[in-house]
Amino acid sequence: MHIFQFLKPQRRKQLIGPCLTTTLGALVFAVVLAQSPTAVGQEGQTTPAANPSPTYLRDIQPIFMGNCSRCHNQQSRFVYNWLDYRTAFADRWEIRRRVWDSWKGSYYREAMPIANSPESLALSDEERTTIRNWVDSGSPRGVTPLATGPKSKAKKIVLGQRLFASICAACHQPTGLGRPNLFPPLAGSDYLNADKNRAIKVVLFGRQGEVVVNGMKYNNNMPFFPLSDQDIANVLTYVYNSFGNSGLEVTPEEVNTLRTQTPAPVSQPAAKSQFE
Repeated sequence: MHIFQFLKPQRRKQLIGPCLTTTLGALVFAVVLAQSPTAVGQEGQTTPAANPSPTYLRDIQPIFMGNCSRCHNQQSRFVYNWLDYRTAFADRWEIRRRVWDSWKGSYYREAMPIANSPESLALSDEERTTIRNWVDSGSPRGVTPLATGPKSKAKKIVLGQRLFASICAACHQPTGLGRPNLFPPLAGSDYLNADKNRAIKVVLFGRQGEVVVNGMKYNNNMPFFPLSDQDIANVLTYVYNSFGNSGLEVTPEEVNTLRTQTPAPVSQPAAKSQFE
């Protein structure tokens, strides 16, 4: 600003205001840029924010699988299948009202999941907030998280335990003992240990109709979940190596091979293993 000393006093007064405004604007812009949700990488490329908006495939579908799938699945006749993106997107505002607004007391209809149900007790404040933010941000579909390289058996068990806790435990219980007359046990299960391929198909395609496990009859629906080959391999490897089961390992290749096969008609029970 030393150039001002060569100007007439009146002209100095005319220029001071615009210069101060420009300087202040530059400072404000610098502050906003520093707080921007993107950051500049080492090579000058922008990187996403640390907490991007939730997407259906990455954030919401896993919540629905773990807390809503007992009712909201592809086999349901009277409620919407929230495991399907198009259906969930169409019903997104009702989902927000039932899961968030009703829970907060600002919507007259009953909250979902039903109060005091296992799913409601398991649904965390963070998960409810994630669902609300997903709807408010436009309900993007996103992309399925990319699977990494091959997993060791020990790694499958660790990853499978997480999936089991978030998806399977609501019905089959964290202990694997199931629920009498409702959901069969996975612990020491003769049905599970007799035929690995059949177990994979049940997770892939779901199952309806009567089944006998450890001498007890069960007649309920097992929905299929939109899980990857690796996810199914992980969760079944965990189950087979827990609860007193046979210790088998399931590979993604085995799952992929069976995925291409047509599931058995619902009206025909699955063929029994020679060990049953």
